[in-house]
Amino acid sequence: MAKNLTHQLIEQHLVSGKMNPGEAVQLKIDQTLCQDATGTMVMLEFEALGLPRVKTELSAQYVDHNMIQADFKNADDHLFLRSASRKWGVWFSRPGNGISHAVHMACFGIPGKTLLGSDSHTCAGGAMGMLAMGAGGLQVALAMAGLPFSLVMPEVIGVEVTGKLPPWVSAKDVILEMLRRYDVKGGVNKVFEYYGPGLDNLTAMDRHVIANMGQEMGATASVFPADGNLRAFLKQQGREDDFVELKAEEGAGYDHHEKIDLSKLEPMIACPSSPGNVVTVREVAGKPIYQSYIGSSANPGLRDFVIPAQMVDGKSIPEEISLDINPTSRQLLEEISRSGDLNRLLQAGARLHQTGCNGCIGMGQAPASGRISLRTVPRNFPGRSGTQEDQVYLCSPETATASALAGKITDPRDMDMDYPEFTEPETLNDMRPLLLAPQDTSNEIPVELEKGPNIQPLPDFEPLPKELSGPILLKTGDNVSTDEILPAGTDILPLRSNIPAISHYTFSRIDETFYQRAMKHKGDCFVIGGDNYGQGSSREHAAIAPRYLGVRAVIAVSMARIHRRNLINFGVVPLLFQKPSDLARLNQEDMLALQDLPAQLQNGREVQVQLADVKTLTVTHNMSDEEVATVIAGGLINEVRTAKLKE
Repeated sequence: MAKNLTHQLIEQHLVSGKMNPGEAVQLKIDQTLCQDATGTMVMLEFEALGLPRVKTELSAQYVDHNMIQADFKNADDHLFLRSASRKWGVWFSRPGNGISHAVHMACFGIPGKTLLGSDSHTCAGGAMGMLAMGAGGLQVALAMAGLPFSLVMPEVIGVEVTGKLPPWVSAKDVILEMLRRYDVKGGVNKVFEYYGPGLDNLTAMDRHVIANMGQEMGATASVFPADGNLRAFLKQQGREDDFVELKAEEGAGYDHHEKIDLSKLEPMIACPSSPGNVVTVREVAGKPIYQSYIGSSANPGLRDFVIPAQMVDGKSIPEEISLDINPTSRQLLEEISRSGDLNRLLQAGARLHQTGCNGCIGMGQAPASGRISLRTVPRNFPGRSGTQEDQVYLCSPETATASALAGKITDPRDMDMDYPEFTEPETLNDMRPLLLAPQDTSNEIPVELEKGPNIQPLPDFEPLPKELSGPILLKTGDNVSTDEILPAGTDILPLRSNIPAISHYTFSRIDETFYQRAMKHKGDCFVIGGDNYGQGSSREHAAIAPRYLGVRAVIAVSMARIHRRNLINFGVVPLLFQKPSDLARLNQEDMLALQDLPAQLQNGREVQVQLADVKTLTVTHNMSDEEVATVIAGGLINEVRTAKLKE
C-alpha cells in the first residue's frame, strides 16, 4: 500500500506500537533542540539521569529567549548551559547567534530525520522533510539519553497545494488561512502533510513559516517533502550533501483531505487574542496602530526583511509609530547589512533589536497601553507581549510594513507601489563556525558545571496517594494558554531554573491570589479547565509550578497535547469531563475526593469523583498504560529512578 511521507517517517523510526490513529507509539529520536527558557530545566533533568554524554545523532542548545541581562540570572544561566553542553556533547549556540529554529534549519536539519525540541515551535523543522515535534523538557532530556519518544499515533491530513501566491500575499497568509479553517485546536493529534504542484512556488523558508505555526492549530507536526526547493536551500547553506529527496509515494492516502489554492488567498490577520481569530485584513483596516514588529521564529527568512526594506525605501515611518526589526540570525543580519536593506530600514526610522526571540516571548518591546501592535510572531495570547490588556494582531511582513507606513491597519494591496521583487541569494555565510561544537571524546577533559545562585535543584514529588482530596483552587475558561498558567516576561522568565521562586507567578494572569491561596491551603488541590486547556508554549514550568503548589489533578473538557503530557511527566493527573456540560457542576472552592485513584486509573477509563454534597461525578482519562504508570509513580523522574534501582 502506498505510504504518505508522514507514515514513511514514522515507520522508519518506530520502536514500538502500531501505526493506527489514536494508539500509543514510541519513536526513535535522531536530533534534539533546546532553547534557554526551557533548556536549563532540560539540562538539570539530564544531569539527574547520570549519563556521561548524549546518545542522539545530534543535540543542540540555543540561547535565544532570555537575552536581557538586567541582573545576574540570565548571564549565569547562559554560562551554565555552555558548560552543560560541553560536558555532555551538545552543540552550543551563544547569545546573538539567532533564533533556534532558523539556526537549526540552516546548520543541522536533515531530510528524513526526527527532531524533538523543548520549544513548541520545533515543528518548523517539518519544512525540511523532517518529523519535527515540540515536547516537554523532560521528554527531550530522555531522548538525549537515547530513550524513545512516546506519543499518540496521529491522523494525517493531506493538504493539496495548488496555484501561486499573488502579489502582496505571502506564506504567513497561507498559515493564517489554515488557522481560519482549523482554529487553535483543530489539529490536535494530527499531522498536516503538504503536497501538490503549488509547493514549487514556496521556498524552504516559506514552508518554515507554515510549519512553524502548525503548532498554533495544536498539530503534532507539519510535514513538507524534500524536493528541489529544499535542495536549493541546503546548497545556499553549503550543505547540499545533506539533501535526500523525500515525498509521498504515488497514490498515497490520507485520513482527511484539505485543499488550498495559493492564487485565491488574500492578506489575512489574526485579531486579539488568539492565533485562530483570523479575518481578512480589509475587515479590520483603518484601525490606528502603535507598533509594527517584524521578525520571530514565525517569519525568520531573508525575504521577510528584504521586502519590508524595499517597501520603506525612501519613505519615513510616522513619528508616533514604532517599527521594530528583530533579525532572526547573525547570518541574516550580515546579509541585510551587506545588501543595504538594513540601512533602508534604519533610514526610514525603524528600531533595530538584537537577534533573538525578544518581544515574541515578552522580553522587551511591549506595546503602549491600549494601543494596537501588529506582529509577525506566532502567538498573541493575552498579556504575552508584556502589556496587560494588550491588542496584538498577527500578520505578514507586508501587512505589518504597509500599516507602519500608513499608521493604521492597511491591506498592502492598497499601497501605491509595485510589489518588490526578491530572489534568494545562491549562497550565505556558514553559521556553524559561530557555534561551539561538542568536544572530542577521545581527548575528553572533565567539565565542571557552572551553576549560579539562581539555579536550584528540581523539587522531589511523591507518588500518587491512594486517596486524593482537596478544594478546587481555580476554575478557568476555554483556551487557557501556558502563558496564562505560568507567564514569561522580563521579571518571570529569568527564574526558570528556580521552581520555588517562579511558582509565585502561577496562574497570576488569571487570578493574582492563586499563589497566596495555595500556600495558605498547603495540601492537595485541583484545577478545573475548559476546552483546549494548556494550549501554546511547551514550557513544562506550567506543569511543575502548579504541582509544586499542590495541584494533583486537572479536570478539563479537553487538553492541548504537549501540556497534557507535561502534567503526566510531573505526576499531575489529567482528567476529562464525560460531557462538556459537566463543567457547570463544579465551582471554585468545591471540595473533591477521589478514592482508590491509582486502582481506578489502572482498571478502566472512568474515574469517580466525590463531591462534598455526596453526589458523584464520573470523569474519564485517555492515558495509555505507560502514562498511567508514570502519573502513579509521581512523575517520569521517579519512574526512571525506580527503573535504574532495579537494574
